[in-house]
Amino acid sequence: MKTFVGSDGKRRCAWSSATEEYIRYHDNEWGYPVGDDQRLFEKICLEGFQSGLSWRTILTKRENFRKAFKQFDFNKVAKFTQGDVEQLLQNAGIIRHRGKIEATINNAKRAKEMRKQEGSLAAFFWAYEPERKAAKAEVQSTSQESIAISKELKKRGWNFVGPTTVYAFMQAMGLVNDHAADCEFRIKADNARKKFKIPS
Repeated sequence: MKTFVGSDGKRRCAWSSATEEYIRYHDNEWGYPVGDDQRLFEKICLEGFQSGLSWRTILTKRENFRKAFKQFDFNKVAKFTQGDVEQLLQNAGIIRHRGKIEATINNAKRAKEMRKQEGSLAAFFWAYEPERKAAKAEVQSTSQESIAISKELKKRGWNFVGPTTVYAFMQAMGLVNDHAADCEFRIKADNARKKFKIPS
């Protein structure tokens, strides 16, 4: 995977060169392990909203999404009504897609069920962590694990969680480290994973 050298002299994954927002996201979030259920729920919802759009659109609107969906507290989102859906469809600060909005509310209910069944969302997702390997030449869009997670989530009633969406989620939450081999932040992400304790 290609890299570039930023104005600060640091080498980063090439995709992050597009905007300062991308650089901040790349440097501080992408590929770092997440164990907090609310943050995990936010990440998988935003990946669902991103489907068919650019990630830049989501990052630009992320604070609006957080406000609209109660900081992605799935216990609160699970209580949203059809009236809330109609209100959200008028919210120009988010992606006004009925299917994705309704999927977020549905998935909040499924997240509550998962926490009861598995102890936490984190315990469920981290059980699928693949063996950590050397950086790949090109970032893939799905994996054996993302296909398995997608299949299991759909079986449990989740929506907008196809294998590609799930793989992007895996990258975002640090289940895989897809920073380029010569990206300076690959080691930082690896070190964060070494210190990370998988929640039960």
